[in-house]
Amino acid sequence: MTENDKIQILKDILFAEDSDYIEKIAHRLENLESTLNDRQKFSTKVDPIILHQLEEFKTSIPSTLGPTITAALKTEIKKNKDEVVEAMFPILGKMIKKYIAHEIKLLSEKINKQLSFKDRMKSWFGNSTKKQEIIDELAASHIEQVLLIEKDSGLLKASYSVTQTIDEEMISGMLTAIKSFVEDAFGQKNQNLELIDYELYHIHLQSFNRFYIAVILSGNYTTKAKDKLQDLIFDFFEKFTKKDDYHVLDSDSINKQLAQNFGHAHL
Repeated sequence: MTENDKIQILKDILFAEDSDYIEKIAHRLENLESTLNDRQKFSTKVDPIILHQLEEFKTSIPSTLGPTITAALKTEIKKNKDEVVEAMFPILGKMIKKYIAHEIKLLSEKINKQLSFKDRMKSWFGNSTKKQEIIDELAASHIEQVLLIEKDSGLLKASYSVTQTIDEEMISGMLTAIKSFVEDAFGQKNQNLELIDYELYHIHLQSFNRFYIAVILSGNYTTKAKDKLQDLIFDFFEKFTKKDDYHVLDSDSINKQLAQNFGHAHL
C-alpha cells in the first residue's frame, strides 16, 4: 500500500459525513436547476405563491392604498374643479331627470288608480282623432338654431342652424348680456336664466361651467319638448367634454358635432 492510498483511506474515514452532505447538496441543486429550466415544473411551484400574494394584496388595498388614492383624488379635484364640474354636470343632470321622470310616473299611476274606468276610457280615446294628431304635429317644437357660447366672454364657440337667418355673433352677445343682467338683477348666483320668449320663438338656455348652450325653437314649447331637448343637450355636452382638448377644438369640428346631435332631432 502506497503512501497516497493510506492518505485516501484516512480522508474517507475522516470526511465520510461531509461527503454525503455535499452529495445531497449537489442533488438538490440538480433538482432546482431542472425545475427552473422546466416551465411546467416552475409554474407548479411558483403559481400558488403568486396567487396567494395577489389575494393578500387585494385584501389589503382598501386599508393600505385606499387613503392614498382618496387623498390624490381630492388633490386633483381641487386643482381641476372646472374640468370636474363640466364632466359631471351632464351625468348628474341625466340622473336627476330620470329620478323626476320616475316620480312623475308613480304620481300618474296613483291618479289613474283613482279615476273610474269610464273616465280613463274617455281620457285615453277621447282626443285620438286624426285631426288632433295633425294639429299636434303642426304645433310641435322645432329646433331652428343651436349656439355654443363661452360663458364669461359671450363669444360664439360653435353653432348649428337650419336656416342662416340670424346673425349668430350678434345673438350670442345679446343673449350673454341679457342672461347676465337678469341673473345679476335677482342676485341669485346659484340660479340661471333658462328661457326667453321672443314672439314666435323660444330660446332655451342651458348653463354649464365654462359654456352655455342656447337653443332657438319655433312652435309649441311644452314640458315634454323641454325634457327631450335637455336630453339632447346633456348627450352632446357629455360627448363634447370627453375630449381632452375640447376647450381648444376648432369651430368646424364642434359645428359638425352639433349638427349630428341636433340635426335630425324630434321634440
